[in-house]
Amino acid sequence: MKTRLVLALVMSGAVALTACGGTTKDSATDQTGGATNGAKADPGAALKEGLKITFLPKQVNNPYFTVAQKGAEQAGTAIKAEVKPTGPSDAAASSQVTYINTAAQQKQDALVISANDVNAVAPALKSARSQGLKVVTFDSDAAPDARDVFINQATSNEIAAGQVKLISEAVGGSGEIAILSATPNATNQNAWIEVMKTELAKPEFAGLKLVETAYGNDDDQTSFQKTQGLLQAHPNLKGIISPTTVGVAAAARYLSSSEYKGKVQLTGLGTPNQMRKFVQDGTVKSFSLWDPAKLGYLATYTAAALVSGQITGAEGEKYKAGDLGDYTIGAKGEVVLGPPTVFTKDNIDKFDF
Repeated sequence: MKTRLVLALVMSGAVALTACGGTTKDSATDQTGGATNGAKADPGAALKEGLKITFLPKQVNNPYFTVAQKGAEQAGTAIKAEVKPTGPSDAAASSQVTYINTAAQQKQDALVISANDVNAVAPALKSARSQGLKVVTFDSDAAPDARDVFINQATSNEIAAGQVKLISEAVGGSGEIAILSATPNATNQNAWIEVMKTELAKPEFAGLKLVETAYGNDDDQTSFQKTQGLLQAHPNLKGIISPTTVGVAAAARYLSSSEYKGKVQLTGLGTPNQMRKFVQDGTVKSFSLWDPAKLGYLATYTAAALVSGQITGAEGEKYKAGDLGDYTIGAKGEVVLGPPTVFTKDNIDKFDF
């Protein structure tokens, strides 16, 4: 029987992990992220009801963030908070600034944001925080001194090393590979790419050669065209890693109807519903992802914990994120959701998100 993950998570309250918010008092942060001075955490404080939380993804109408938003809204319902989704239609570096300023002007309690650029949004976030807004980044971080907590889907090492392992297995351990990323300034993408390069330098991956990193700007048509360009520029290309849900789906669509199907392997980060047909028709052997709904859920609960004073963002603080259970804030104000799941033909029909 097909597991309806999103529905099940909605019913159980374990849909997502989101972080955004803060105490009613401002707490200072430094360049390492997290609270340093000011308010003290009160783990026994009750979660406040009626909180106003703005949910700001990199771009709206992106399937990945649509799922994450559902998780945020599930958490909002559970804690009796108003979650307001908003955002740009493109993922340009500065496209979120207006929405950040609006959240501050509207006296929202917290902002949950996946940053398009580590630095471009920082001045607006700092200004918003100075006005009392608690800021939780998720999926893609901003400058650590511009937010309270970062909800990371998994560690960069887990994600990047896993991607290299999957492409190596798919191409038989040798050959030219390329990376199809999102935007050139995407914080998480760049962090993963650097780790991938480190992994590729290890002896066990000596047979793989990275020939190009291309950018599809998290746009379907641009990613589709960049895939075509990679194949034309590198006739000996054996595999592509696309660590972005938009990019991997566009690349799979191109490969599935081309002469390269079955000859050029593809892996990346995608949702099961996006990628199911490409796995079933043999275009893709495997790919991975965490549950975006859980990420949004955790971020929202974290926001509420911040605003309610249960946490300040300091390392070592503990709090409960609904039915997802207990979490501890790590170094630089970071909370990790958990390792991604690998999807193959054998298990993909068990998931629905």
